Amino acid sequence: MTGDDAAAITVVGSINMDLVVGVAALPVPGQTLLGRTFTTICGGKGSNQAIAAARAGATVAMVGAVGDDAFGAVLADNLAENGVDVGLLRRVPGASGIAAIAVDDAAENTIVVVPGANGVMLELSEAEVHAITNSLLTIAQLELPIETVTAAATAAAAAGRSFLLNPSPVRSLSDALLAATTILVLNEGEAAALGHAAVARVPHVVTTLGAAGARYRGPAGSFTVAAPKVAAVDTTGAGDAFTGAFAVAWVQGRSPREAVQRGCAAGALAATVRGAGVSAPRRAAIDALVDATYGA
Repeated sequence: MTGDDAAAITVVGSINMDLVVGVAALPVPGQTLLGRTFTTICGGKGSNQAIAAARAGATVAMVGAVGDDAFGAVLADNLAENGVDVGLLRRVPGASGIAAIAVDDAAENTIVVVPGANGVMLELSEAEVHAITNSLLTIAQLELPIETVTAAATAAAAAGRSFLLNPSPVRSLSDALLAATTILVLNEGEAAALGHAAVARVPHVVTTLGAAGARYRGPAGSFTVAAPKVAAVDTTGAGDAFTGAFAVAWVQGRSPREAVQRGCAAGALAATVRGAGVSAPRRAAIDALVDATYGA
């Protein structure tokens, strides 16, 4: 199957409005700070990764939900404007999901997510399952109910399709979810929280290392890819940009090393732009940085 009759990638994930505050330093418990800036930016890990994949060159469909509030219309329009198919997007009564984000002068961040409409994604419809089983790859995170993520993974595996899990926010993963996952993309903290035994059950594992790049482990062995050097201003969306670009390279049939290189380039470029929902780079920019950093 190609993208001619279905999306190459389906993303099953969260859609949030990010409420971003700029601060000199991140607060500690009990501390009140004066923020420097405040911005609303379309986000959510699912939305971010869908847009990142679309900008990196894939046809992408979104499975998720927004509320019937003012944020919901803006979030849906943002996905469509970035080339993501929103034909399956649910619009439900109540509030859309939000994320409260603080970003400091060192480009580090803290994030608190309130699920809102994302929490109603308790099961998959027949049409949503059809989208998953007819895509080359499905991406999911853990900002939706884990039962829904497991159902998506199981549907993809039953159809012989690849399933990429970004286990964030991290929590214990069931045997069923681990067995149906083809690729894990996670950071070092998430890998430590899951434990070696769980991570080792997944055939392909990519561990992002921040400014140091990313490490891959798979059937053919392991390697580490250094990240391009950039002047980072906000790392909030870097992981999502990495995941989207990596996934596109994977469905294009590139080697694991090439896929990790493209993920590293996308993550580095995203870190040079403030706001997770607007930071994912286009394919041409990824191509240029990959060529400049790793060679054509």
